[in-house]
Amino acid sequence: MKVTVIGCSGSFAGPDSPASSYLVTVNADGRAWNVLFDLGSGALGPLHRHVAPSDLDAVFLTHLHPDHCADVCGLYVSRNYAPDGAPSDRLPVWGPAETATRVSLMYHGLEDGDMEKVFVFEQLEDQVPVTVGPVTITPYAVHHPVEAFGFRVEADGAVLAYTGDTDSCDNLVPLMTGADLVLADSAFVDGRDEVRGVHLTASRAAEAAREAGGVQRLVLTHMPAWNDPDVCRAQAESVWPGVEVARAGDIHDLGKA
Repeated sequence: MKVTVIGCSGSFAGPDSPASSYLVTVNADGRAWNVLFDLGSGALGPLHRHVAPSDLDAVFLTHLHPDHCADVCGLYVSRNYAPDGAPSDRLPVWGPAETATRVSLMYHGLEDGDMEKVFVFEQLEDQVPVTVGPVTITPYAVHHPVEAFGFRVEADGAVLAYTGDTDSCDNLVPLMTGADLVLADSAFVDGRDEVRGVHLTASRAAEAAREAGGVQRLVLTHMPAWNDPDVCRAQAESVWPGVEVARAGDIHDLGKA
């Protein structure tokens, strides 16, 4: 399993990265399977460096805030109006309830049903797995002001856990347990952000990974441009020595050596 960080900026695209988007690629059955997790503001452009939009097999949206789904509108344009013609198969897009309606509303002037000509919208359910070729994706409902999910992604013996946007919650344990790599929301900073129920701080992300057990690597992500990554890293280090910070363009190879 190869995990590519397309974008990791929190809340909005930053100077060094687009907003949230992560590409998982697994080679099986004589082909590459490409599953995209979130497509936030600014992420579609850099995605082209790693895969053609027409070669995606599915898109999974953690929730419907624009820093996680805004560029689905651009993906619609790139697939529907490509000069060599739109792909013959509609692309599955998995998300919370009302994903089709909300995404269509972002595209001003779009006629009813036009998005469904390009995408098949499917609704996520807590802890109900979805299979895309050799990849199994299990959504876990997490703690955010809107309906939101984290994803446990498994293929060929490798496990990725992506929290999406969340504060501490019980579902982080089964989401993270035994993961080779955890991509953890760390938008909030201890001592600065006191409101609860929105995002993890780096220290709370580290505590969740420690509680889950068996996590091999913890990578902090979803940091807004106003966060100092060194401060976030330091706040996690006392709980999880060796914590890492995501950067756009990072590639993580998981599973078999």
